[in-house]
Amino acid sequence: QVQLVESGGGLVQVGGSLRLSCAASGSIFSINAMGWYRQAPGNQRELVARIISGGSTNYAESVKGRFTISRDNAKNTVYLQMNNLEPEDAAVYLCNAAVVTRPNRYVLSAWGQGTRVTVTS
Repeated sequence: QVQLVESGGGLVQVGGSLRLSCAASGSIFSINAMGWYRQAPGNQRELVARIISGGSTNYAESVKGRFTISRDNAKNTVYLQMNNLEPEDAAVYLCNAAVVTRPNRYVLSAWGQGTRVTVTS
């Protein structure tokens, strides 16, 4: 079993910043990629940012230059620094990890429970 636990969401004013964290634990051999998705009411879930084990990243166009994803491989933790937040960034943010599990080296896609980001004007 693999668990992802997110933290860091909350209420912030337009132009403010938040830092999200997501820690993976459980039967982990390695993690190939970690990422953040978000889902606002009435919208589909969308990829916000993703980072692979080698450090390469990709971002949604709407967050480029404002959000930064980073990863601590030793802690199996991924972070999302969100700056200059806009009302359109309000959503539930969900962490995802592509995990190679112990002991059988299966690859599974694990999800956290989500953390809410609210942006007020």
